[in-house]
Amino acid sequence: MFYILQMDHSKILGTVLAGGKSQRFGDDKSQVKLANKLLIDYILSEIIDEFKELLIISNTPIEFQKSEKITVIKDFKKDLGPLGGVLTAMKWIKDNNKDYQWISTFPTDTPFFKNKILKDFFDKIKPQESKLFFIKSNNLRHNIFGLWSLDLIDKLEEDLEKGVRKVEVWADSVGVKIINMKFDKNNPFFNINTREDLEKAKVNLLND
Repeated sequence: MFYILQMDHSKILGTVLAGGKSQRFGDDKSQVKLANKLLIDYILSEIIDEFKELLIISNTPIEFQKSEKITVIKDFKKDLGPLGGVLTAMKWIKDNNKDYQWISTFPTDTPFFKNKILKDFFDKIKPQESKLFFIKSNNLRHNIFGLWSLDLIDKLEEDLEKGVRKVEVWADSVGVKIINMKFDKNNPFFNINTREDLEKAKVNLLND
């Protein structure tokens, strides 16, 4: 008889990747306010109840809505991009003897992402199918919204040492499984890269 394994949510570490340089925006996007609320707090408020612990990976001091669940650490090595942040989280699990088997990653700049999307994502995952899962919606793949098995730690470290930096390229090389989701109205993955995007978000927030 074939059994379908279900995801054990208690074995997932939530990880917010806040180590980017925000070059197109000009300032640390996570610290920008949208409707008097820090951008990073939008994502934190939607995901915090789904995890025992949350990591924020940031190389500079940041403000956010404090919680006993949240730990802030720096990238183990700078300038490795999002993949470096993923490896940093994996190393933190190992170094602190945590029993997490997966990490779930999030950006800081998506103020319209909702808790229900995360729950639906997890519900669609069959962990025996892959070691890495990404969300895809409306023909766009969201490479930072991912679920990464800790089994990938050695492969990821080796490839970073070889100079690999692009998330999409590396994910394809390890056989990422895509979870398709459809949204008819507002795009919950709208991300703020520029000042113009921030102005659009202000309008969208009024219409949300």
